[in-house]
Amino acid sequence: MEVTGKRLFTPGRGAFPPALVGREQEQAELSLCLSDLTGGASPPHGVVLIGPRGNGKTVLLHWFEDACRKVSVDVARSAPSQVRTEQALCNALLPANRLKRLLPTKWGVAGIGNAFPLSTHEFVHRLIARCRKKPIAALVDEAHTLDLEVGQLLLNISQDVGHKAPFLLVLAGTPGLLAHLGKMNASFWDRLGSGLLGIGRLSDAAAKEALEVPLAGQGVCINADALDLVVEQSQRYAYFVQLWGEALWNQRLATGDARLTAAHAAAAQPAVEARTTEYYQRRYRELEAEDLLPAAAAIAPLFHAGMDATATDQDIDAALAAIGLDAR
Repeated sequence: MEVTGKRLFTPGRGAFPPALVGREQEQAELSLCLSDLTGGASPPHGVVLIGPRGNGKTVLLHWFEDACRKVSVDVARSAPSQVRTEQALCNALLPANRLKRLLPTKWGVAGIGNAFPLSTHEFVHRLIARCRKKPIAALVDEAHTLDLEVGQLLLNISQDVGHKAPFLLVLAGTPGLLAHLGKMNASFWDRLGSGLLGIGRLSDAAAKEALEVPLAGQGVCINADALDLVVEQSQRYAYFVQLWGEALWNQRLATGDARLTAAHAAAAQPAVEARTTEYYQRRYRELEAEDLLPAAAAIAPLFHAGMDATATDQDIDAALAAIGLDAR
């Protein structure tokens, strides 16, 4: 097979991987919610995707957005930086051009957009009318950084509209998201049930599949020992798996070899380590900026037993209390 210089793996912020694997349970739950919407009803709960960075939350949002558009469900996707005010949130959920078509003639179009002319109650009424014509899925990534007042309005709107028209709110964020939602004085977050989806590391089999399937599609195979090494080194984080895939593919391009071995993995390792070190340095600076380094240092030993080590909330609370910190 001719070796081309095209990019195969896609490590990056939310870039869609060549093979989306290991998220079947999450995809099934989102698909069920989508079936509710296309059937003319709101799902019984919203959806919260929660997990550490680099595990594929943004990728799942992209996948769900594509799935929505294929069945003519409107998508209102935004980031907290785009909805810093209640006005901006209303514009994101119901852009001015859509609102104009729903307003009575007497309203005209003056003031729509920069000076929202409707009360929250009237806005909800108009959004309900819009959702009855065509369901809406509102997607918010990095939701752990939502302004509290904007977030509270969003949660209340989702509940008010969802009772009367097909509407779904999907939030994605880091593990601090649930605590952030708890500050918004809304009951949305504690009635999620199956809508609370923890996005963690891939299984061993899924991590291998994420590498093997794209390579096989290009006529390239990887030895079992090399694959085991790469999966172990990636720690099964989706982002790190993609980093390894990119480095291995670059080895394929450089050598023209159709079989990747442990020697190829060893040659790829310095490039991967440079990228992972950069990633960890960014996370370190984030913890430092939030004055969370002491907490991280106290909790880290709980997970030193192995890759799949776990700790209970009580373990974490005790570790924090030992250095004089309150888990709250």
